[in-house]
Amino acid sequence: MNEILTEVLEQFNSTYPDCTTAPIGQGNINDTFLVSAPTGKFILQRISAAVFTEPLRVITNFRKISEHLDRKTGQIAPDWQFARPVYTDNGDLFYRDERGDFWRGQTYLPHRQVTKISDSVQACELGKTLGLFHLLLSDMDSENLHTPLPDFHVLPTYLEQFDLVWGKKECAGPKIDYCIGIIEQFRGTAGLLEKAKEEGILTEQPVHGDPKLDNFIFDKTGYGVGLIDLDTVGTGLIHSDLGDCLRSCCNRSGEEGKHGQGVMFDMEICSAILNGYFQRAPALLSTLQRRYIFDALLLITFELGLRFFMDHLLGNRYFKVKVVGDNLHKAMIQFGLVGEIKDCEQEIRGVAEMAPRLAC
Repeated sequence: MNEILTEVLEQFNSTYPDCTTAPIGQGNINDTFLVSAPTGKFILQRISAAVFTEPLRVITNFRKISEHLDRKTGQIAPDWQFARPVYTDNGDLFYRDERGDFWRGQTYLPHRQVTKISDSVQACELGKTLGLFHLLLSDMDSENLHTPLPDFHVLPTYLEQFDLVWGKKECAGPKIDYCIGIIEQFRGTAGLLEKAKEEGILTEQPVHGDPKLDNFIFDKTGYGVGLIDLDTVGTGLIHSDLGDCLRSCCNRSGEEGKHGQGVMFDMEICSAILNGYFQRAPALLSTLQRRYIFDALLLITFELGLRFFMDHLLGNRYFKVKVVGDNLHKAMIQFGLVGEIKDCEQEIRGVAEMAPRLAC
């Protein structure tokens, strides 16, 4: 990797000479580095061809999104933060190394690292951040965007893939049995959002695609001021973004279960996020469309558990792992969260229908 990094960094040498690199972030897929030079810092990223089979789609989408946000934020939210492309010395959006891997640069945005939402005020501000992002993209022509990942967040497709994988495996044990039990329990609801799209109830627009807690930018006071990691930006459902945000932020045990307690879905944080979201973007979803927020939250949590479990069965091809069994453990965390969310169904539906109730 050091030799490859040296080769890639030469493409930015005029602007960033005598630089050093260090891994940054907790991404499950791409390799990301912070490049530091006397002239400044930027983010260098190798796009995983194993996941993004068309890396140029990711790179082109990023440029289009950043150009659109440049125009919109100046009018609506000049303090809102997002990364912009960093071009090579030749003026290119990317560099392809001798192995065929694609590398691209992005501006570095200094920000506070938040691993767990501290209180409802911070959660409300985070909801406003996501609401503003959707609002800023709501008038962007979706036809200008490529699809970075085919069938991304299309749960019935993931289930079809899982059935093919599971049919070829012979493994058992309490953890495996638990995961299979959850899959069978919720399998029947998998097509609910796709059906609503077909019926014209839910419509698509440009969305983030992965607005988990790690991808929010927080200022020094701990308030959300932007979003990073725009690799998965494309056309999709606002509901999927909202569901993924709630899944990530309201699980008080964390995605890897490291916060010293069992899986627990925090309704106070959930209410605050939705409250902030609909303060900032009250008109993006109709009353009928709001009724699908609970379903989106439940299904995207189920989806991620399914994907972690399937990747475990396939030998960890998609998500990075530190030790064997990481993806199985993460699958169990998500499947446990599915049960917590189901238990809170009436409360979540009520909040989604009534928000915003209070200003924050």
